[in-house]
Amino acid sequence: MTVELINIGTELLLGTIANTHQQWLCSRLAELGMPVARQVSVPDSPELIRQAVAEALARADVIITTGGLGPTSDDVTVEHVAGLLGRQLREDPALVEHIEAFYAARARRVPAAAKRQARVPEGALVLPNPNGTAPGLVIELNPNPFRRDGKPGWLILLPGPGRELKPMFEQQVSPLLKEKFGAGQDYVSRTLRTVGLGESLVQEKITVPLGELVSAGLEVGFVAVPWGVDLRLACRGPGATELVQRAAEIARGVLGTAVYGEGADELEAVVVRLLTEGRKTLAIAESCTGGCIANRITNVPGASAVFLAGFVTYSNASKQSLLGVESAALAAHGAVSELVARQMAEGARRVTGADYALSVTGIAGPSGGTAQKPVGTVYIGLAAAAGVQVQKHHNLYDRISFKQVTAQQALNLLRLALVGGV
Repeated sequence: MTVELINIGTELLLGTIANTHQQWLCSRLAELGMPVARQVSVPDSPELIRQAVAEALARADVIITTGGLGPTSDDVTVEHVAGLLGRQLREDPALVEHIEAFYAARARRVPAAAKRQARVPEGALVLPNPNGTAPGLVIELNPNPFRRDGKPGWLILLPGPGRELKPMFEQQVSPLLKEKFGAGQDYVSRTLRTVGLGESLVQEKITVPLGELVSAGLEVGFVAVPWGVDLRLACRGPGATELVQRAAEIARGVLGTAVYGEGADELEAVVVRLLTEGRKTLAIAESCTGGCIANRITNVPGASAVFLAGFVTYSNASKQSLLGVESAALAAHGAVSELVARQMAEGARRVTGADYALSVTGIAGPSGGTAQKPVGTVYIGLAAAAGVQVQKHHNLYDRISFKQVTAQQALNLLRLALVGGV
């Protein structure tokens, strides 16, 4: 089974938006046991779209395209794929009705161009789009005239917006792939998410313990980012479920509390769940992260039950007036110090009455560092009924990565306290 991905959109090649579809779809297809063999991006050019699709059809069993299905003049995917395949476009009355209802529900007039999206190539299976107006399309080529062996090919066209593409893939494309190709039936994959360990150290810890299972067919993969490592454990064939389960148990035992979740788990969601289960509350006092931690917490549904308040005390004056940080502490030790981090956490807990309070203060850079406190220095405080603990880290990254890494470290400090790991 060969799968290829074609991402369509001039904006992808101009760099105005990131190509997140490639990462997300490749991950989901790998979990189905259908890893992507090739991925290309092309602009909204009729010639290049036709060329990319024709080349993929000559090699692959399944081709998935994203983008170019909308109503504007640069949305040309359907038109030119139909031309390439020699299929007429027909207006689908059900799609016209859906488009009209979509606009009516929003009290908006239906633009004439919107109905372009109701044109469907002959023989295509329509994938309804409850989150937008552009349908997805599935076209089977049997035989496939682009392949010398005539082997059947499947062409799946998905809309570009992520809020439309992702649910369409999960709810319609994934079941179709499982039905037609047995995707996922003989392939098992689990991902353990870790924090606080580097990629090399994770590999070092698991290599020997998992060695026997690797010899038995276990696949091990690593995805590293500055704030953690995802460990992928996979196997294909009879007994795959049991083998992967054993591997996950061994890896968890070896990596210990560095493992915070599985699959798509995010650390902030784990923290909110632990707070909720323990009926505990949280307050946050941030300086160098500028609200990043509070933003991540409030991205989690149900966070309002546990999150009381967040303070972005960027200036020394606000640290004093809002959190009660002592002027003497600032004068003697500076804003980036263990004592100030301690007083920020204590102040946030005292002011809000929260069970836990996190604080962060540091130097994001690129300027502001000294020999004693270089750029990247950060102190993270956690106040609880048992007292206050402070960690010091050196996160030498660009400003955006610095904030994300620091937020991850702060959330992990809280997680470890909630599970009794520290």
